[in-house]
Amino acid sequence: MAPHFANGIPAHLSMWQRVRAYAVPPSMIEKATARRAVGDWAGACAAARVYVDLDLRAVRLRHGTEVATRLRADLRRLAPDLLRWHMPRIAPDGRLRPGLTLSLARYGTGQGSSAGPPLHLVVRTPPAWADAGQHLSLALWEGPRDAVRGHHPHPHPDRRFRLDLHRHLWDADRSGELASRCGARGAPALTPSDQSSVIPQPVPPGEAGRPAEPALPDGVARLADHNTPFAVGNWAVEAELLLRAEGLSRGAFTVRLGARRRAVLELVAPDDRHVPALRPLGEDVLPAQEIAALPVLPETATRVLADLELLRTGLVPPERLHPLVAAALRAALEVAGPAPVPGPVSASSDPHRVECRGESHRIALRDGVLTAVDHDPAQLRREELLVALGGPALPCLRAIDAVHRDPEALPAVRERLRHGDVTGALAVVEGLLGPAAVLRDGPLRDELESATARRVDHGLFRSGLSTVRSGIGAGAVEGENTSDVGRAKASRRPRIDRLTPVPVRRKLSSRSRPRTGLAC
Repeated sequence: MAPHFANGIPAHLSMWQRVRAYAVPPSMIEKATARRAVGDWAGACAAARVYVDLDLRAVRLRHGTEVATRLRADLRRLAPDLLRWHMPRIAPDGRLRPGLTLSLARYGTGQGSSAGPPLHLVVRTPPAWADAGQHLSLALWEGPRDAVRGHHPHPHPDRRFRLDLHRHLWDADRSGELASRCGARGAPALTPSDQSSVIPQPVPPGEAGRPAEPALPDGVARLADHNTPFAVGNWAVEAELLLRAEGLSRGAFTVRLGARRRAVLELVAPDDRHVPALRPLGEDVLPAQEIAALPVLPETATRVLADLELLRTGLVPPERLHPLVAAALRAALEVAGPAPVPGPVSASSDPHRVECRGESHRIALRDGVLTAVDHDPAQLRREELLVALGGPALPCLRAIDAVHRDPEALPAVRERLRHGDVTGALAVVEGLLGPAAVLRDGPLRDELESATARRVDHGLFRSGLSTVRSGIGAGAVEGENTSDVGRAKASRRPRIDRLTPVPVRRKLSSRSRPRTGLAC
């Protein structure tokens, strides 16, 4: 039974509920799955709005046939719609975390002393000022000197957000591992005793046939963020995988618990025959430089899977999840019901009814436009002319005008545009106003024009023609004209910092000008 939230749905669950409704529409999943089923991985990426910024032929010529073969195999197993489903997002609107580079897989380039830095198959998100369409880009990161097209603000793979240790979040062949990796098997149900805290409380072993969740290590419970639950029971196993990937068997690592809050833990065990356990370390035990260099537990392994919470609280039914996610969690949670079949939701075709001159009149789509069915066309033309001359409008015409300017479906249109689903937003508008409708001034037209302007900014970022630096554009206020920001900053000499693109940094720091002031 789903828990009842006395004080309303928690903010993070409400965000993920909207994300699951609009961020990855069923039409995208259907098209990407069909392309991937026939081996067209590039077509699947295009259907999921993922740019492909790599060339397999160039990879083979530069790094050898073995690396190119492994990369091609991973691209064929890639489910771009599943990757978008599990991408990190930010509150409160659930957009993709901007300016991020995630590592999906690593490839060695040699052996012994001749081995260079490993290659990374990465996926990148654009900065906040250029995130229109919520596009992703797939690329191959070749090392610190790798030049990034479009001057990405963070071209290096992020240590906290990484998916190379969680291939089940993007690899279609390993998506079935989701239940065991997220703790769905044997995990306690969400039973919040306090609605201000949604961290799962330990459940007695006999209840629901599930074992109790292990308590937080000493020193971590008081630092835990009470807005999002932590998957503490999986930390030891995930830490062992993390340290093994770094070439270590045991050692210390850090866990980010919130803004400017972290925990330093150590994975210990008497020998390889014992299950490793966690031991908290105080930040005063190690120097700050060593703590900063410690491996970071990936964010995916730190927190409870959002889909698992949504299912347990009953906020999202299984058929609304991604088919691969639903198939993996269905067996673990023993959810009954038919298999999820993605498809568009049919809209109601019943006409609207308006009280007009003491009668109930109908408003419906006719010949591609929204019109008053119970009025004669000649009468409607006369009434529209009367309104243009300043006269009062019929209730039917007032209702049609209100729907054109500020329809009830505007929040749904806004959410779809926010997550880049322009096709879905236009389908809602056409289903409401008709394909031949002419938009009038109002909130609906403003939203569509704003989405178009932001797509222009995204195109400038992709082509490298934007005049806004990464540091300036990333902090721009939503809705602010980025070209005005660029013109305002053009009169000042830009300061060189870590966000400055490499070509710009070289140009500003070069000493190629002649020193005419030196004496001969």
